Amino acid sequence: MEKNKKMTFIATTYRTFSGTKEILEIPKKKETQWIVYQDNEPKFFVDFYDLEKEANAMMNSLVLCTKRSMSEVLELINKKNNINLSVPKISRLGLSMKLKSEVRHLELETIPEKWLSYSL
Repeated sequence: MEKNKKMTFIATTYRTFSGTKEILEIPKKKETQWIVYQDNEPKFFVDFYDLEKEANAMMNSLVLCTKRSMSEVLELINKKNNINLSVPKISRLGLSMKLKSEVRHLELETIPEKWLSYSL
């Protein structure tokens, strides 16, 4: 799996109705950038327009070209590969309180190409 260079993220802890939750966020996030979690841990970074990486080009095709949402595509990938990928939500009801934020420097991988078969 190809690794990205270390990137800067903001880890923000929120208090929601279901308890405290830490979400990794992208500073100055673009609409085409996503942090994808595997088993509730930040694992992958996707940028639909960073087409130098094949996995990003494949995600571009799966999401933008098919007009599916990121969540729909991850659901299909999960079913096909028996894995648990997700994009975290802070709160479904929008009721949350920010407790703290800290800067983290992480190296997140691209999603494995074998999971991104065009036959989804």
